[in-house]
Amino acid sequence: MSIYTCPHCGEKTFNPLTKALAGQMNSKGKACPKCGTRCVNGEGATIFNAMYCLAAFILVVITYLKAPYYEVFIVAGLLLSMVIVPRLVNAFCFKMKESIRIEI
Repeated sequence: MSIYTCPHCGEKTFNPLTKALAGQMNSKGKACPKCGTRCVNGEGATIFNAMYCLAAFILVVITYLKAPYYEVFIVAGLLLSMVIVPRLVNAFCFKMKESIRIEI
């Protein structure tokens, strides 16, 4: 079930899973099945990813310095959330754009 439109051809060709795996503006992106143009999540997704990862990294450092013996589980959860949360948010919240990355 495709519910997201390709910014280039205007067809509904992306589902939440393919949109989540498309990545941010600095990634190669995901090719549209209809037109073949690579699409990524827009600037908002890139900004959200940077801010979330920065906040999680700061929490990792604070946890490492202050937490008692169970800090390993907290740090592991924070590092795992740095991968999962931005992809979940990308799957449902941000608009898609054409990839501006130049591949050689």
